[in-house]
Amino acid sequence: MRGGPLFEVRLESSLKTFVPLTRIQKLIGKRMLTSKRTKPCFYLERKADVTDLLAARHALSKLHGVKITSNSFLIHALALAARQYPLVLGRLRNDGADASLDSAVIDIPDEINVGFAVNSPQGLVVPVVKNADRKTLAQIADAERTLTQDARSNRLTLEEIEGETIAMSNLGAYDIDTFVGIVPPAASTILAVGKVLHCIVPANGHYEVRKQMSLSLAVDHRIADGLYAAKFLNYIADHLNDPERLKQEDLP
Repeated sequence: MRGGPLFEVRLESSLKTFVPLTRIQKLIGKRMLTSKRTKPCFYLERKADVTDLLAARHALSKLHGVKITSNSFLIHALALAARQYPLVLGRLRNDGADASLDSAVIDIPDEINVGFAVNSPQGLVVPVVKNADRKTLAQIADAERTLTQDARSNRLTLEEIEGETIAMSNLGAYDIDTFVGIVPPAASTILAVGKVLHCIVPANGHYEVRKQMSLSLAVDHRIADGLYAAKFLNYIADHLNDPERLKQEDLP
């Protein structure tokens, strides 16, 4: 069980166990509670066919000399999509539960910095790939590897966890089909990714088994509407469906 040391307290004839929150749990809890209270989010979901993408992963890793993971592809596609649909990066000035929208202004940052969730011995941490849209797939893979190693060895610096403008969480490795993420306070959009499933799909008059993963999007409705977010999510899925499109846009 993750958390602090276990304590037992006897109340009359019953014995109860409680676990104190860690420092990170308290911090994350406060931030997520604030976000849920202040951001009126809506949610979209669709599948992406990653059959060809996963088939090309080994060859691309060998070509670039760095291990390219599913997260590498996802961060790359997410950053390229945000460059095309920058409203998903926006944040309201003077944001808060009681903030008036009468004179609200959306600030769109100059940088596309993708925060991705990593399970570390200290709990959940979110390192950030800075300027992800200006990096090649190989550069993103290298940054992701370094940040993940730093997170799991408790070596993350303040610079490595600051500046997030859009978020991603991937629970596919934990056998989760689909889920919906909570938009972090520093962002207005989060992409949640499930595991790869083998699905039977129609293709040219017959059926094929294809590898698909679920993509779930949570967006602050004050920043973008459903149609805009749908186009953004479709852009991500289309690039994952066709790795050649990722190669064509690999350079800034």
